[in-house]
Amino acid sequence: MILKNVLFEGRPTDITVESGKITAIAPASAAASGEDCTGLSVIPGLVDMHAHGCVGKDTMDGEFAEMCEFLGKNGTTSWLPTTMTQSFEAIKAVTEGKTDVPGTNILGFHMEGPYINEKRKGAQNGKFIRNPDLDEFRRLPGMRVVTIAPELEGSMEFIRECGALVCIGHTDADYDTCIRAIEAGANCLTHTFNAMPGIHHRNPGPIGAAVTKNIYVQAITDGLHLHPSVVLMLYKMFGPDRMVIISDSMRATGLGDGTYEFGGQDITVRDGVARTADGAIAGSTSTLWRCVKQAHSFGVPFADAVKMASQTPADMIGAPEKGRIAVGADADLILLDKDLEISRVMIGGEFFA
Repeated sequence: MILKNVLFEGRPTDITVESGKITAIAPASAAASGEDCTGLSVIPGLVDMHAHGCVGKDTMDGEFAEMCEFLGKNGTTSWLPTTMTQSFEAIKAVTEGKTDVPGTNILGFHMEGPYINEKRKGAQNGKFIRNPDLDEFRRLPGMRVVTIAPELEGSMEFIRECGALVCIGHTDADYDTCIRAIEAGANCLTHTFNAMPGIHHRNPGPIGAAVTKNIYVQAITDGLHLHPSVVLMLYKMFGPDRMVIISDSMRATGLGDGTYEFGGQDITVRDGVARTADGAIAGSTSTLWRCVKQAHSFGVPFADAVKMASQTPADMIGAPEKGRIAVGADADLILLDKDLEISRVMIGGEFFA
């Protein structure tokens, strides 16, 4: 298949797709026939490394078909279903769910909790919080990313030995503890500023440590979790190669206001904002694509906003075939109309939506 006359980086281009891969990228030519994409532009499919659910479904349900269909139609072509702070048995059941379903590719799992700080648990269920346990974690197949609080007993050994990408989050750790965690191997902050100490000029905390060590930072750019000026601040500090846009989406994404279950707790969504009974923000109701557009509306250049939700998370989790338009990459693509709205989505070389 050849995508003809599609705008790629502002230039009319022909993109050849074979066996699910991009095999050629060339200036548009009348010599070859193909799928006419005149008037459309192309960007890489999005990669969401931190999402809990959508359309009434949750990762903890262990049923991914409906979520992968919805995410695919909305431009997320790869994701890491993200678990909640729950029992070992409940998390293990998620990893045993059927992941080979149509739509968005599942690249593994992100375990957010239970190795977190009670004080910064946010919408996580405190009943199941516990210290890092290497033996337990090693019995959970497919865990590509894990979020922990590095101040907990056993954290440094866990970071060094767990074999997954470790993110610092739901933490009350100080700057020095975070520096030690990063030197042990942690390489990202989970939903930066949320569920962690902020920056103080004499106590810079996790965010100051991330600046010092130039690690990755996740950010929920839905306009609720972070003020637009803070989104811009993170962008200017870390740039498009180190800042990762995430959705942190939950069951209500794609639906409406109401009461939903989230991590064993009732969550109320009102005017699109999800909160626990005690008022803590409980994930988002935004798609990753909406977060990209919001970041752009806050002043982030569009190309960089896209990169922070595609190539950068793919690079961070070690998926070099995802999140980019390049020869040899997977043919996961989004075609946009002149208003930068999604027209069609391609996953693995096949049009999905």
